[in-house]
Amino acid sequence: MAGLTHPNLVVLTGAGLSAESGVPTFRGVDGLWEGYHIEEVASPEAFRHTPELVHRFYNLRRAALHTVQPNSAHHALVRLEQAWPGSFLHVTQNVDDLNERAGAKKLRHMHGELRKVRCLWCRNVMDWESDLEVTTACPICEKVGKMRPDIVWFGEMPYYIEEITQALETVDVFVCIGTSGVVYPAAGFARQAASKGAKRLIEINLESTDISSHFTERRQGTASVEVPRLVEELLTTT
Repeated sequence: MAGLTHPNLVVLTGAGLSAESGVPTFRGVDGLWEGYHIEEVASPEAFRHTPELVHRFYNLRRAALHTVQPNSAHHALVRLEQAWPGSFLHVTQNVDDLNERAGAKKLRHMHGELRKVRCLWCRNVMDWESDLEVTTACPICEKVGKMRPDIVWFGEMPYYIEEITQALETVDVFVCIGTSGVVYPAAGFARQAASKGAKRLIEINLESTDISSHFTERRQGTASVEVPRLVEELLTTT
């Protein structure tokens, strides 16, 4: 990283980061997750047609957060965030809160969060721990029938795109951890970083992905092993 004393770092994380903590990955065998087709539970159309099913699905996911804990990869990324001398941004596709529980502060959930809900009447977003039902009234406007998980569904615009795009404009090191490489716009971040002059593009995954060819370095293995190893390397050699 010649000539750069404080390189800018962007980290993108996906389901592979939290899988070892027991959080199910969204894309299972044959595109199913626990018997659900993605389009049955993760689209505005599904919420309009079968809101009870959508609520049940996310209520189960929200409750399951009580049974999992951050793993060594989450903790290593917090260490990197706290010690990195340059600009740092962690963008996650995950909707769990394991990064926060590990201590993450410079974090952006581009696909929303399980522990937040949104009212379609008053547009307010609020923290939420209990189940959400069709009959749940909004605590703010008190209207019924339009409370939904604050999750970015297929066909909706991810959060923080402008901020992420700006970070990729000046990124020096781009690290991608545990992503499938098929969901856009996140799948295009590596190519975008490369086009803006990033010197190192590092992928950590269990196997090759559709975007592996865009990276200058690939680390194959579990996040709990490879992420702490990479963080140690970055903090001691960069």
